[in-house]
Amino acid sequence: MKNFQLDYPAMDTKKIERISKALADQTRLRIFEAISARRDLTCGELVTLRGVTPATISHHLKILMDAELIECRKDGQFVHSRAVPETIANYSAALKKIAGRAKPARGSK
Repeated sequence: MKNFQLDYPAMDTKKIERISKALADQTRLRIFEAISARRDLTCGELVTLRGVTPATISHHLKILMDAELIECRKDGQFVHSRAVPETIANYSAALKKIAGRAKPARGSK
């Protein structure tokens, strides 16, 4: 039986850094987790869930969008956010590739 492996597009170092920085902030990570747990969340729902101001949510959503971790669409007066699972899959594959190239530390077996 052959191993089945998905072939993810290569991810450049700048994009890996952008995603890592976006997820390094505790508030942003919690916002991303909330969006990922549901199919669709509005800014108002995120304000209620996270207990932060709309301006703070908006700031964090922009950073998550710039990292391509979420997509936002306007529907009337509401902005709906959804996670982009392909970005996380590509990010994970890129980190796995980096880890596979890492040399063991001196003295390690």
